[in-house]
Amino acid sequence: MKKMIIILGSLVVIIGIALFGAGMYFYNVAIAINDKDFLAAEPSKKDDPWKTQKEWYQSAPREKRSITSDDGLKLNALYIPAVEPSKKTVILAHGYGGNYEQMSPYAKLFHDWGYNVLAPDARGHGTSEGSYIGFGWHERKDYLKWIDLMITETGSATELALFGVSMGGATVMMTSGEELPANVKVIVEDCGYSSVTDELVYQLKDMYNLPSFPLIPVTSVVTKLKAGYSFGEASAVEQLKKNKTPMLFIHGDKDLFVPTEMVYENYEATTAPKELYIVKGAGHAEAYVKDKKGYEKEIHDFVSAYIKE
Repeated sequence: MKKMIIILGSLVVIIGIALFGAGMYFYNVAIAINDKDFLAAEPSKKDDPWKTQKEWYQSAPREKRSITSDDGLKLNALYIPAVEPSKKTVILAHGYGGNYEQMSPYAKLFHDWGYNVLAPDARGHGTSEGSYIGFGWHERKDYLKWIDLMITETGSATELALFGVSMGGATVMMTSGEELPANVKVIVEDCGYSSVTDELVYQLKDMYNLPSFPLIPVTSVVTKLKAGYSFGEASAVEQLKKNKTPMLFIHGDKDLFVPTEMVYENYEATTAPKELYIVKGAGHAEAYVKDKKGYEKEIHDFVSAYIKE
């Protein structure tokens, strides 16, 4: 009997070590800052649909802004003032593994409409400090600081729009559930996920053909220990239930990275004024390039209903 208990105990220890090792592996794949080989490469210059926007972005009068996060990280952003003094400002949020240099199409879009543009690098991305990806959860608190900075700089009468794509879409949705100042008039999210758990369960199945249990719970524990948050708390849906800000939801109907059904769950979660724009034939973060005129019109019409020209 004693021998059996020792054997069983040893098996439990071995299984526990193996599971923790698996959790560490998937933490390093998904959460830790490192090269993400599974991300799509940037389009070549020859077939880049945003060549004009990128050239403008590089030549625009750039200024730097920075904040210190609640946990002591220096976070940096690119600021492009409007051509004429303006009380309208958009704060952009880039995607997973990206940086503010990738936001040129959206920066130019709003700048052409007379907006000041603030494009932060998320924690752990680009020029900002950080050793892990917050998937929008820690970033939501960072965005409260960016909002306060823009109100301080541009005045108490400033009107703010939040715009995010992919993880940035999840970031602005998660931000929407916080107590926002009245200056935040409208939010636009493009292809954000419903929750970190849902997205990682989907990716685990898609990339590795593995079930969510026990890997997702174990990796969540590792993430809590190393990054300070668990997957269960990082939910756009739960934040949207508290949202009071008008929101436009955008998604491609061929999205295989953040499955299209997630946008319907996000859309249904909020009772604030809202619209849903589904782009036919668009994969992940492809809505703008697939339907440029329609994309611009949908955003312009929705945003201008809450921030006047």
